[in-house]
Amino acid sequence: MDIILIHGMGRTPASMLILKRRLAKLGYGTYLFGYAAWAENLDGVSARVVRKIEQQVGSLPYAVIGHSLGSVILRRALAKLTNPPRHTFLLAPPMRACKAARFFSRYGLYRALTGEMGSLLADEAFMHSLPLPPNTVIYAGTAGPRARWLPFGNQANDGILTLDEVASESGERVEVAASHTFIMNSRAVLDDIVRRLATSPSTATR
Repeated sequence: MDIILIHGMGRTPASMLILKRRLAKLGYGTYLFGYAAWAENLDGVSARVVRKIEQQVGSLPYAVIGHSLGSVILRRALAKLTNPPRHTFLLAPPMRACKAARFFSRYGLYRALTGEMGSLLADEAFMHSLPLPPNTVIYAGTAGPRARWLPFGNQANDGILTLDEVASESGERVEVAASHTFIMNSRAVLDDIVRRLATSPSTATR
């Protein structure tokens, strides 16, 4: 089974290399997708994701993995696919307008570095409108610092998002002791993804 991996905001495809290589060693076809939030809009990137998936897998079964903003891009793109993924894995995905985006979107530097997509992360109506495909698993990090005087107080968080901001009415959520920035390198995440892929009706690897 092929797997498409999409990185988060302010990162590059290189941030997903460890996970890509670990999955490739297990026999999965792994492919990275890159974008630049500051230079592209969401619909343009989502359209490129659709073309990438259609060209790469055609009508074959596949899985997708998105980190942070990459998960938002995936959710925007997947509704346009005629061949939806067998599995969707979202790593530290903002499921609603998050506190960090609402705070930083007031500043010009943030808007310049993150473009339209960064602003949309602060838009509650937009975030609520994104569909969540079937067979979606959400991985929420809990390794962020907690203290009464910190921005998140004593709430469980990954350093960027609280657990509440990664909550969804649908889709299974798995909590892991990982930070937002490096959740894709978590062994717990890898092991859970591999276990779920192994139970798929089509488990053939290349």
